[in-house]
Amino acid sequence: MPDKSACRFTDSHEWFYVDGDVVTLGITQYAANELTDITYVEMKAVGETIQAGETVGEVESVKTTADVYSPFGGEVIEINESLSDDPGRINTDPFNAGWLAKIRTDDPTPAERLMDAAAYDRKYPVG
Repeated sequence: MPDKSACRFTDSHEWFYVDGDVVTLGITQYAANELTDITYVEMKAVGETIQAGETVGEVESVKTTADVYSPFGGEVIEINESLSDDPGRINTDPFNAGWLAKIRTDDPTPAERLMDAAAYDRKYPVG
């Protein structure tokens, strides 16, 4: 999976890694820390199409349920099935084992409007 420095970020605490027409997404460490113990993940099914700005799924924790949004539209081509058995991977490794879904997009340009890692870390420091 991607190095955090290669990702782009939203103010709603999702991260995105764009590789050609495939966008891998997840939630940030900041979000995982705020949610505390993540207990359940539900993502759109493989083959479903989403529009830019729509929810791709949700992450539940002992505190709350958080929607996961994507500024990229496209087809869900893969979801991280391992999170069904161990959703806590998001808490411990959100950029690798805790990724949520992959979307095939025909428009990668929303990445240009998202924060880079340095800007995100300045705005939302973990720690």
